[in-house]
Amino acid sequence: MTQVSLENLIVGARAGLLVSFLTDTVPALAAIPEKAALIFAEKQRSQDKPLILMAASAEDLWPYVKGSKNEYKVWQELANKYWPGGLTLVLPASERLPKVMNPIDPTTIGIRVPNSAIAQTILAQTGPLATTSANFSGQPPLQTMTEIEIQFPQILTLATTEYQSEIPGMGIPSTVAKWTGINWQILRQGAIELDLSSDNQV
Repeated sequence: MTQVSLENLIVGARAGLLVSFLTDTVPALAAIPEKAALIFAEKQRSQDKPLILMAASAEDLWPYVKGSKNEYKVWQELANKYWPGGLTLVLPASERLPKVMNPIDPTTIGIRVPNSAIAQTILAQTGPLATTSANFSGQPPLQTMTEIEIQFPQILTLATTEYQSEIPGMGIPSTVAKWTGINWQILRQGAIELDLSSDNQV
């Protein structure tokens, strides 16, 4: 039985163990950034598919990216509009980001703040976590903690009793927008319909 209390899940994540919890999109498989290799191994995920760095607030994520003053302004405007929510921004990575997060191209990183009380509670106490959907690579995302517990019995999953008041995620992965240096490129259309008007450019 790997379903654990919120407190034990947070302790486990801080200690470098793989954990799983609900978000506003699909349930996450997560680890501290330095232990991201565990996620690739567990999911049987190709090294060229980077993970997403998820945090409780945008302020926790900005140190992991780098850009010009103008770029930060554009990024923050979009983040302020859609976060917390189902939007992942792919931005140039700073030196602070462990290379295991994106082994093939450590120069970029996807970042997101989920619109989920339980996820934010966890992330506020663990700090930013490397995340991806909870499933074997190439298969549909698992939608419940019970499914995850069956498929990944050795991972710490959040006990059902801990999130009974939580609204279930929409079951659709986040929209992914990549910064090209001058504007945004949609890599995946997902949970959020993005309005990329001209004011989101440098």
